[in-house]
Amino acid sequence: MVINVKISCCLRIGPRNNFSCSPISTSKGTVLPRVSEIRYLGIYIKQSTNFKCSIDHGKRSFCRSANAIFGRVGRIASEDITLQLIGLNVKCIPILLYGLEACPHSSQICHPLTL
Repeated sequence: MVINVKISCCLRIGPRNNFSCSPISTSKGTVLPRVSEIRYLGIYIKQSTNFKCSIDHGKRSFCRSANAIFGRVGRIASEDITLQLIGLNVKCIPILLYGLEACPHSSQICHPLTL
C-alpha cells in the first residue's frame, strides 16, 4: 500500500504517550513526523493517556462565523434576525456542535466560550 507522506503523521495515545520511541518510516525511508494533535474528518484528536478530542478549533470557527454575521448585519437587522442567523439550523451553532457526539465529553465543554 502506498502511504502519502505529505499528509501522514504519528500520534501516540496511551499511558506512554510522552515517551520517545523509534521513528516510524515508510519502505522508501521517509520518516513520519510525530505530532501532538491531528485532524481526522474535521475532528481534532489530542495526544494524551486517554482518547481526547479538542474543541478549540470549533470554538474559534464559531466565533469567526458569528463575528462575520455581526460584521455584515451590524445594527441594521433586529436582534431576532441576528439570533436566527446564528441559530441551530443556519450557520454558527452547527460549526460548534460538529463531531461532539463522536468525542468523549468532559467539563471543558460545559464552560463558556473562552479563547
